[in-house]
Amino acid sequence: MSKTNLLDRRDVVSTLLKDRKGMVAIGGLGASTNDMAAAGDHDRNFYLWGAMGGAAMMGLGLALAQPDVPVVVITGDGEMLMGMGALATIGMQKPGNLSIVVLDNERYGETGGQTSHTSAAADLVGVAKACGIADSRAITTMAEVEALVPRLQELKGGPKFANVKIDGANVERILPMRDGIFIVNRLRGSLGFAPI
Repeated sequence: MSKTNLLDRRDVVSTLLKDRKGMVAIGGLGASTNDMAAAGDHDRNFYLWGAMGGAAMMGLGLALAQPDVPVVVITGDGEMLMGMGALATIGMQKPGNLSIVVLDNERYGETGGQTSHTSAAADLVGVAKACGIADSRAITTMAEVEALVPRLQELKGGPKFANVKIDGANVERILPMRDGIFIVNRLRGSLGFAPI
């Protein structure tokens, strides 16, 4: 695929979240969290500020604790590279309700746009499959993104992993709330739990 045909990150995220029903979405460090906020704030958005490499494990914990709730982690290639060990644990635990979507622009966007390993030999789909995540796929078209959307709602058949090739455009930052206690309590409330 030529670099000029890559997908727009905001279009991808807004498509993933447009008909989310009860799905919880966890945003990884930086741009993916901004993309979720740009698609519209929601009680079931969990913005993970910092903790690079932790989004997939946060998603695993929530998916195991709430097996009747679909959980999607939306993160970047840099964070997924940093947290690749999470894929082995997810592959071992096999939560049917967990999906990991990597927005792969082949850059470390939060540290200056340096080329990431996915621009060369690192194959995140291959890693996910090798870790036991059988439903792992590369996505390069909006038709494939749209076909993924209903699968994110499934509570069985997971975990699912999708590596979506996006362009490297530097888009306006839409910063969501940074009050961690509020974000946690809002999500807890939407799931029927008391605040902490």
